[in-house]
Amino acid sequence: MIEIKHLYKSFGEKEVLHDINTVFEDGKTNLIIGQSGAGKTVLMQNLVGLLDPTKGEVLYDGRNIVTMTKREKILMRREMGMIFQGSALFDSQTVFENVRFPLDMFSDMTAKERDKQAQKCLDRVNLTSAEAKFPGEISGGMQKRVAIARAIVMNPKYLFCDEPNSGLDPKTSLVIDQLITEITREYNMTTIINTHDMNSVMGIGENIIFIADGKKEWQGTKDTVISAKNKKLNDLVFASDLFKKVKEVELEEERKA
Repeated sequence: MIEIKHLYKSFGEKEVLHDINTVFEDGKTNLIIGQSGAGKTVLMQNLVGLLDPTKGEVLYDGRNIVTMTKREKILMRREMGMIFQGSALFDSQTVFENVRFPLDMFSDMTAKERDKQAQKCLDRVNLTSAEAKFPGEISGGMQKRVAIARAIVMNPKYLFCDEPNSGLDPKTSLVIDQLITEITREYNMTTIINTHDMNSVMGIGENIIFIADGKKEWQGTKDTVISAKNKKLNDLVFASDLFKKVKEVELEEERKA
């Protein structure tokens, strides 16, 4: 579980985050949504310790990353898995080498143990046949699956995903969403996804945090997001073609009733 308490972040005189309070739960897909410039990325950077908040706490199962020393933060990050927007794979390494890379850097495993663990994670994301290929030789969806395998190879407690469906077609996005959800439950991780994809919101949004102008405006689930009374949230949600159709069906059902 990750808990945020009274989090503020300013750059000079510009306040980007204002009094954020929330809890991200274990074994669930926790989504952060909002318009561009709302503060989602800055919030994520504060969560993983890339930025220090101006004020407030970020608690990892009771441990405050804000007050940790540099060495403590490095050790803390070994408990985190990260999936970046562009996959961030090494072009000069094979798929297998990309997945094994965190183990080569941070683990005390033997070479044989590292190979076994990397293979296990590749098998989990159904990429065994691509292990000898280079990132440039596989599709965008396959690259995302490599990134997922690499993110879980250290058996993390916490998984951070920055726009994991960016650049993917809707069908592939659904596959990636489902894979992240399954892995979250299998590993009982605290998974936090920064996204603007409303299909993901409707499909896997078990705990949704809506940020607007640096403030938490709303929190709920995929089952309550459509009926939310927050105007800023409605402006975001119903700009999506998917939600427009859902709303039209709802209104039609109400008229028939």
